[in-house]
Amino acid sequence: MSEDAGLEEVIAALGARRPSSGAFVIGVTGSVASGKSTFARTLIERYAAHGAADLVSTDGFLFPNAELDAKGLLPRKGYPETYDTAALKQALADIRTGAATIPGYSHGIYDIDPALARRVAAPDVLVVEGLSLHEPWASPPLIDALVYLDAAEADLEAWYVERFAGLWAAAEHDPTSFYARFRSMTEPELRAFAADVVWRNVNLPNLRGHIAHARDFADIVVRKGPGHEIVGVEVRAG
Repeated sequence: MSEDAGLEEVIAALGARRPSSGAFVIGVTGSVASGKSTFARTLIERYAAHGAADLVSTDGFLFPNAELDAKGLLPRKGYPETYDTAALKQALADIRTGAATIPGYSHGIYDIDPALARRVAAPDVLVVEGLSLHEPWASPPLIDALVYLDAAEADLEAWYVERFAGLWAAAEHDPTSFYARFRSMTEPELRAFAADVVWRNVNLPNLRGHIAHARDFADIVVRKGPGHEIVGVEVRAG
């Protein structure tokens, strides 16, 4: 399957689930490092050609690090209990009828950044990407269609390590970066730490125990190959 053909199949399947009026809310979820942000931006680019489209990340609804640390949850960051799910649901409900203030998250500082908060008014299409979309939100229906990005665990691990290494490299001259604390490591040490400590002890258990459940009730499952290419699209009856 070509990348263009896969994307067209997804767009067509989403169109069949679009409500007759009001904002069309699309959820994009999948493992850490599965390419959710990139895929969501691709959808936004397509929809923006035909009306107002906006993007919201669930990262902004993580509890701040200080709060997670106080609760002993910082090592489990990204797990369901580390998100303010009630605030996320309320924001989506508010956007459908008017507008909501969406908190911002910085991967550089690895925390909520108040300077990144923004006001989002009801667009024609709203794409919500990220974790904490692990349960069906059927009452009320806050998401009209859910897309799950699926890939082999070995590929997900490789993508995660590359992302971690990229943030580590970017922190070389940025002492404010969360990743500056790892600059004493050599790159091989850093990559081993990302894979053996963070991925296998945190992200992989979260994927298997929580995130992957969304695949079972997703409207569309997009399967990706080792290069992030789309290799298959499964459209569920709905």
